[in-house]
Amino acid sequence: MKFTGTNVLITGASKGIGAQIAEELATYGLKVWINYRSKPEIADALKEKIETAGGTAAVIKGDVSVEEDWANIIKTIVEADGAISYLVNNAGITKDKLALRMSVSDFDDVINANLKSTFIGCRDALKAMSKKKFGSVVNISSIVGEMGNPGQTNYSASKGGVNSMTKSFAKEGATRGIRFNSVTPGFIRTDMTDELKDEVKEEYTRNIPLKRFGEAKDVADAVAFLLSDHSAYITGEILKVNGGLYV
Repeated sequence: MKFTGTNVLITGASKGIGAQIAEELATYGLKVWINYRSKPEIADALKEKIETAGGTAAVIKGDVSVEEDWANIIKTIVEADGAISYLVNNAGITKDKLALRMSVSDFDDVINANLKSTFIGCRDALKAMSKKKFGSVVNISSIVGEMGNPGQTNYSASKGGVNSMTKSFAKEGATRGIRFNSVTPGFIRTDMTDELKDEVKEEYTRNIPLKRFGEAKDVADAVAFLLSDHSAYITGEILKVNGGLYV
């Protein structure tokens, strides 16, 4: 794939889907900024892995639910590279519980980590990218933001908000040459889903038309496409990566 830009920031990139996205984008010659909030050793290990494979990477700490941290992250990248070309808002958390038992604190924590952080990132990236009139942002949402899920009222609300917000940012960014899109993964094989009981995984798989869980690379490929020049006329799109589970 072709990329006009030169660098990319991926939030929550030290492990899971975020790490796979970082590795994938590095193969296209982009300098990858690996954001993490804690456990620098994991982020450093990913940086080393990317560099060993011939890529370029940098590690940057910050809690992306905090406005001041976002400002410092963008400032650091722009000072180092002259611009920020691409952003992947991937950081997020879950605090699953049936709504009847969910505290307002549980709700707020997930909204702040998933939705507010994405808003600040999109807003600050829009400001920085506007100076060059170029950029592309991909927000990692979830199938749960489209179809809902018992026990995930807070997570569903946060990801549904990400999808709607992506469309609004797409309209605001278009005149500045900046695109905003969202990817909604379905059931993806990660450390978290690997912990599910076999019978639970089998039940989920029966409902997926492609009859398998997705891989992190399936999400990374979709993100790479939406960032790249090959999607230059696509903005405000919600791209489903779910094996046909919710169409």
